[in-house]
Amino acid sequence: MDPQLLLFKRQYLQLVEPGFLIWPPKQLLRNADAQSWLFKNMFDPERNDRLPPERYQLRVLKPLLSRIEQSIEDPEEDEISDALMNHLSSLLATELPSEAAAVQQKTYVTFTCPFPDCSPAEDEIDGRTVTLLERRHLISGSQTTGFRTWEAALHLGSYLLTPQGSALIRDKNVFELGAGTGFLSILCAKHLEARHVTTTDGDEGVVEALKENLFLNGLDDVQKVLTSVLRWGRSLKGSWVEDECEAWPYDTIIGADITYDKLGISALVATLRFLFDMRPDLKIIIAGAVRNAETFETFRHACLRSKFQVEEIDHQPEAVRDQKALFYATVMPLKILLIEKGSAA
Repeated sequence: MDPQLLLFKRQYLQLVEPGFLIWPPKQLLRNADAQSWLFKNMFDPERNDRLPPERYQLRVLKPLLSRIEQSIEDPEEDEISDALMNHLSSLLATELPSEAAAVQQKTYVTFTCPFPDCSPAEDEIDGRTVTLLERRHLISGSQTTGFRTWEAALHLGSYLLTPQGSALIRDKNVFELGAGTGFLSILCAKHLEARHVTTTDGDEGVVEALKENLFLNGLDDVQKVLTSVLRWGRSLKGSWVEDECEAWPYDTIIGADITYDKLGISALVATLRFLFDMRPDLKIIIAGAVRNAETFETFRHACLRSKFQVEEIDHQPEAVRDQKALFYATVMPLKILLIEKGSAA
């Protein structure tokens, strides 16, 4: 398992744009065994039932074959894989959906979730992945963006995979706000040993899609993960949240990319107050991409006005070219806040 092949596969399964893929070097590409590995692990539908969409496969396979051709030094010694060539011919002969139709379709996206101390080979054997069905360009009628996984969720996921972050999840009852695709809830339940996860979103369509993603990852047992609609700002007294908190007393609240809407911040902070009323010792972890510095500061100041203790966690994203898994853009600042109930809250 060459690390460069594994890296290429991870990026491909996460649907990284071809222009940002880290292509294997020429000496590897002209190797017959490497070409065979690429086909078996990235393109063969008989061995892989959750491959990227055919349009994306074509966008990767054409330049891959071009690079293989360019890598060949001795045509009598080096050959191009028949399997890869035949798959390209098959894709070219397939009537692919239009670009407009393709962006609305559900697409498998697989995220590799390695612990920092594992080698690529060890992690490949353990298979720590989260596979989601996403509609990466769809915004629902309620303007939700919850059908794809955003940078802040991946950044928070990278933190939760560290020893400091995983300590907030392991053997804890976790509650997620604005779960979207469910990446973080699935990560916590499937790989970070959470005792129980309650995963919520304010959009009913997103919650239905989230249930499908839980099933994909073998998490359709409500004793492990409970999924429900939750709209912020409403009292939790006498609600299903209060009942469930009695059964599974919450330890950690998580949320990613839920502070981008200035109009929703007061409702979000009100919900955090209600959660603190039920569980004063809660630790709340909120991650956000700072698209608008004023909006993010509005959330921070709203927390401080509610007498919460707010601390910024020092977890810097790796540069895109240095990322080995959970690939995400770092153009915008990404911040993670630890929020606790202050003594006077």
